[in-house]
Amino acid sequence: MRSEVARRAQADGLEDIDPVSFEVIRNALLNITEEMAVTIRRAAYSTNIKTRADFSCAFFDATPLCVAQSFAQPAHLVSMSSIVPAVIREIGPENMQSGDVFLINDAHRGTSHLNDITAITPIDVQGRRIGYFANMAHHVDVGGSAPASLGVSREIFQEGLIIPPTLIARGDRIDHNVLNLLLSNVRAPRETRGDLRAQMSANVIGLRRVTSLVERYGADFLEKFFAELLRYTERWTEREIRRLPEGIYEAEGFRDDNGMDDEPVRLRARVTIRDGHIHLDVTGSSPQRAGPLNCTRPMARCAIAFVSRCLIDNRLPVNDGFLSRIHIDGPDGLCCTAQRPMAVVGGWELAARLTDVVFKALHPALPKRIPACGKGLIVNLGFGGHDPLRNEYFCYMETIAGGNGARPGKDGPDAVQVNLQNTENAPIEEVELNYPILVRRYELIVDSCGAGQFRGGLGVRRDFEFPHAPVTCTILSDGCKFAPWGLDGGDSGAPARFVYDPEGEGRVLRSKCTVDVPTGGRIRIETPGGGGIGNPTLRRPESLARD
Repeated sequence: MRSEVARRAQADGLEDIDPVSFEVIRNALLNITEEMAVTIRRAAYSTNIKTRADFSCAFFDATPLCVAQSFAQPAHLVSMSSIVPAVIREIGPENMQSGDVFLINDAHRGTSHLNDITAITPIDVQGRRIGYFANMAHHVDVGGSAPASLGVSREIFQEGLIIPPTLIARGDRIDHNVLNLLLSNVRAPRETRGDLRAQMSANVIGLRRVTSLVERYGADFLEKFFAELLRYTERWTEREIRRLPEGIYEAEGFRDDNGMDDEPVRLRARVTIRDGHIHLDVTGSSPQRAGPLNCTRPMARCAIAFVSRCLIDNRLPVNDGFLSRIHIDGPDGLCCTAQRPMAVVGGWELAARLTDVVFKALHPALPKRIPACGKGLIVNLGFGGHDPLRNEYFCYMETIAGGNGARPGKDGPDAVQVNLQNTENAPIEEVELNYPILVRRYELIVDSCGAGQFRGGLGVRRDFEFPHAPVTCTILSDGCKFAPWGLDGGDSGAPARFVYDPEGEGRVLRSKCTVDVPTGGRIRIETPGGGGIGNPTLRRPESLARD
């Protein structure tokens, strides 16, 4: 099976580039995307972007293929490589000027859910198209039926503002008509304005740095380098995959429900490792249904891409050379290959469990490398309402950590984001300083881990109080019915739990809901612990004493 990377490289008739120049330029490109990431964090307004780092940056060559990506969020690994070429094809490269900024969040054009807005900028140097910079960031709100755009919706049209490929800046001039249209449809316009400007600024930084690179090495040399880097990555990826045991491996798992009824959502994974390629076939998964727990094909492909990346050399570059060896198969119209007009805001909850199922499928082939199931949830959480301290509508969004699964030979880490998530902690001090919210309790949940020779990680409890004004709370999560599983005789971790008024009424909430909370009310979030590995009776006495 010949990849597009290999075909283009052969057609170009490229010669080898000397190793020293190769490494210098490869790291220069990576550092450009990392500098873009620093720019976004320093310029953004929302906690979700500036503190929790829910974004990623990438550079594409003129073809366009992803050449370099800052590895901030594994969940964005495939999404940007899918949507950026799609947008360029739809608009036409000839209709894009250097320094322009185009926005896109339309999930069914090949990207993620609507909160993830991608900013794309073409780069011309000396009248020649060198490539494109892009970054994807999760915005705290894009409209829709509930704060943080996390409502239990039947169709994508209810989930928020759908942005097709849209020109928001021509060169260094922002189109304020377009910007004002976007801001008029969101609940947190001050933060959204700042976050969008941060994304545009990051692309400007990328443009300046790659211009310097072209002036130093020349456009012809860099074009050859881009092609050689992709070939180099693909060769390396193929070699690493061929070291894995070839075969076909299968497993299944479930999500609790799709938010509209109590029917579980089935996820089937058939993983094939053969001839230097890895395929994930999702045939047999539940069909797409009305409700927010569907995901797009690129989101599902993130699951197999992430697992593959974990099993091969971690020095391998993240670009289309790697992705050319990773495939997602199966028919359209499944819960993990959803088509318009299906709602997809909860798609990452689905992709998170699909990642766990892929690991589970590969456990018989790689028993000494596969961990037990971790929390397996994104735990999307949003609050919205009038902030009497600032006299404006506020919207706050975060995701909460949990226990990771035990590892062969090691306990699972406590209170971390797992697998597709790489977001950071939202500090209590920052939350309380910037929002009318108090965090009453933030702690590990005792004994929430799955027991085993090696235990899973502990889940997290976080209690929110709203002392100044009533709020609307939206939860879009899962994991209350199907707990994280253990392996080789290890026990399951504790499931998730969401509680309204925990010190009073103590009403247990569904994992997908929107509730009104009065002034002084509280919401408690309990995330799952990780599963254990091995028979619990084999745990060492000193480990038990430390427990």
